[in-house]
Amino acid sequence: MDRPVLELVRERFSCRTYLRKPIEDVAQARLRDLLERHGTGPFGSPIRLALMAATEEDARAIKGLGTYGTIRNPQGFIVGAVGPGARNLEDFGYLMEQAILTATDIGLGTCWLGGFFQRSRFGEKAGLAAGESVPAVASVGYCADAAKSGGFFGRMSQRSSRLPVDRLFFYEAFDLPLLAGEMGAFAPALEAVRWAPSASNKQPWRIVRRDGRWHFFLRRTKGYNAGMLRRIVGEADLQRIDMGIAMCHFELAASEAGLAGTWARADPGLSLPDDLTSYTATWHL
Repeated sequence: MDRPVLELVRERFSCRTYLRKPIEDVAQARLRDLLERHGTGPFGSPIRLALMAATEEDARAIKGLGTYGTIRNPQGFIVGAVGPGARNLEDFGYLMEQAILTATDIGLGTCWLGGFFQRSRFGEKAGLAAGESVPAVASVGYCADAAKSGGFFGRMSQRSSRLPVDRLFFYEAFDLPLLAGEMGAFAPALEAVRWAPSASNKQPWRIVRRDGRWHFFLRRTKGYNAGMLRRIVGEADLQRIDMGIAMCHFELAASEAGLAGTWARADPGLSLPDDLTSYTATWHL
């Protein structure tokens, strides 16, 4: 990234109205280069991401997704495909968010679109192999006037709707919130997580610092994107994708601060607050 990660995280918002201006060749080349080079997530799932030009057929496909019919004049879409795997959706969210932050760095607007893409035109364009799926796509282009697209006001609303740190980050156990003084050099990384986008802004991530490690947990929203509904309609588990987005923000901001670490599956065996909470991953130096 050319600009600080936290700056990009705060600047990015769900752009729903784009200029009727093709994406410049230089911007396309930079974004495509990233998509071609980043093909494996932190859990090892192979992910295929590609930048595709928007067509009238794509616009009709988006309108079929209900609320996403408000996307106007997208100039392209980042479309991804992933195969089966225990942590494939977390890997997908991690790599897709890297691409979206790169688009923001270039000066492009984006909007995450999670929905029913398996049998849509996006699935066809991705050329799905056996077992692959398209969990989400992202519209991309030059965002129209920020006030009309929700830029300034959207960011103000986003700021006020963010959960406070004492509900997201904990020390040693879930009953002890992490204090600002205990964040140390990781404060920017945690703030980047707090600003991460999530489906319906549910912010399902919870992080516990224990023994110098950062343990990530998924705290599901009761009744949201329920398992049976996903199986019936073919929609991806969006809150698992959200966890990958949070992991991406944390790692990028930590790395920028000189805190290079790695991801592992190292469940600390903590007492969980409820049956909606489950372990995802651990980041350590």
